[in-house]
Amino acid sequence: MTARFHDPLLASARREAIITGVIYVITMCYSVGYCLAFGYDRSIDDLTFVLGFPDWVFWGIVVPWIAAFVVSSVFAMCYMTDEPFGEDVGDEWADEFGEGQP
Repeated sequence: MTARFHDPLLASARREAIITGVIYVITMCYSVGYCLAFGYDRSIDDLTFVLGFPDWVFWGIVVPWIAAFVVSSVFAMCYMTDEPFGEDVGDEWADEFGEGQP
């Protein structure tokens, strides 16, 4: 059995991707569920508008995606951190990747 390679940069990127994905999935599930429940089989007489949007569009699409934007922005500004990329190898690997070749 091999030991798992633990890179702090990879662990941080994985954690941030998971949190961002969870925010996206929660917002998508809410939007689809709300729009399915309140967007179909309605008469024109029942339709109301909020800020120029039909009510089911405003509450099912506009509000949750603005909330997702706010939550992900707060997460990005308050909890995401910079990680060092490691040592600079300089031109040591230049030939290995084909740089410097005519």
